[in-house]
Amino acid sequence: MNTRTAGPLGRYRHVARLAVIIWALVIFGFSSLHGSDIPGNYSVLGHFILYFILGGLLLLALGRPSRAALAAAVMLASAYGITDEFHQSFVPGRCPDPADWAVDTGSAIIGAAVAVLLLLFIREHNRRVSA
Repeated sequence: MNTRTAGPLGRYRHVARLAVIIWALVIFGFSSLHGSDIPGNYSVLGHFILYFILGGLLLLALGRPSRAALAAAVMLASAYGITDEFHQSFVPGRCPDPADWAVDTGSAIIGAAVAVLLLLFIREHNRRVSA
């Protein structure tokens, strides 16, 4: 694989894709917790952190800092957020909440945007080092 044409993380894209799968399983695990097993009242913060990371990982798995990759990462994270809320409807003490899905989507936007900035920084750094 030509890493120059594959983007800054070209050869690591498979690792990033595996990380997405593992992180999606982490989210599924947290969503499987009975409502009374969740410590404190950290619903919004928890959703924000989980989907911020998911959005960033999805962008890294796509490997290109572009608007299309950003949109794809956000759409995938948002779709997973919908399935997460549906899954919670089957867990005792949990219920689907459109506000949680909105937090999921918003934090995925921020996480993917941070990943874009990271990839652009890496690209610029590599350009300067090789010049």
